[in-house]
Amino acid sequence: MDQDFLDILQQHTAGNPMNSSIRWTYLKPREIVSELLKKGYSVSRNIVRYLLKKHEYVKRKAQKNVTMGGHPDRNAQIENITQLEQDYLDAGNPVISMDTKKKELLGTFYRNGSLYTQAAIQTNDHDFPSSATGSVIPHGFYDLKRNTGYITLGTSHDTSEFACDSLFQWWVNEGIIHYPKAKSLLILCDGGGSNSSRHYIFKEDLQKTANALGLEIRIAHYPPYTSKYNPIEHRFFPHVTRACEGVVFDSVETVKTLISRTSTSKGLTTIVHILDKIYETGRKYAADFKEIMPIVFDTHLPKWNYRAIPQE
Repeated sequence: MDQDFLDILQQHTAGNPMNSSIRWTYLKPREIVSELLKKGYSVSRNIVRYLLKKHEYVKRKAQKNVTMGGHPDRNAQIENITQLEQDYLDAGNPVISMDTKKKELLGTFYRNGSLYTQAAIQTNDHDFPSSATGSVIPHGFYDLKRNTGYITLGTSHDTSEFACDSLFQWWVNEGIIHYPKAKSLLILCDGGGSNSSRHYIFKEDLQKTANALGLEIRIAHYPPYTSKYNPIEHRFFPHVTRACEGVVFDSVETVKTLISRTSTSKGLTTIVHILDKIYETGRKYAADFKEIMPIVFDTHLPKWNYRAIPQE
């Protein structure tokens, strides 16, 4: 039966052309049972699962680990971020990982995941944005030293102003309490989106935030195609997703309640704040900002590393 089992799978198996040890089958256990029955074997699905395991066919999800592109300065910037992170932690200054989760529609829309319920949860059969009562944008911060997360829920647009307002809220509600003697704040973030390394509007808003807080803010962007190394992506956001599985996002308050429950056995905790402010899209930086901006760029990889120093 072992050989007949393998013969069946061989006809319905795909593999990795670069690695012969990686292969997979699209047959379900019940389908394998049917194929074995044609060969004269009357077996249960449990026997098929045993055979799959025996021959190292394990049920797994695909992983997004294949880098789609590269950059000649990729390794240099990763090494630079590692050194900056260590220097800041050694000095007692905060190191924060920042990113925005996917915008979610509010309303009776289907969401992945399952719950213990006494009756099935009914949702719309189509996710038309026109049927939504609003939207919510979770902008997150992850404190590497304290293993804590902070989410700002925006209800407008994911703009650079929203990102910087979220940073302001994190500092006045959390940062200054736990780092009262901080001289500088290191923020690790991707190179695109509302905190794009290429957009001067983000640098202008960042400078305004540094002025308002009276705190130096250092930015270190991850190179293109390396956002998966940003700590918030694997230390915080997956747990946020898990805390919200299967629940309908019918209001911003519901989202806040769900995300506030995000925790782990290793001590991760989460604080959530709603920022109900309308943000303008398509804003332009001041005409003379590039000429007079006080942003200080590093001599090493300046396009990804710079500081906003508070001005009087």
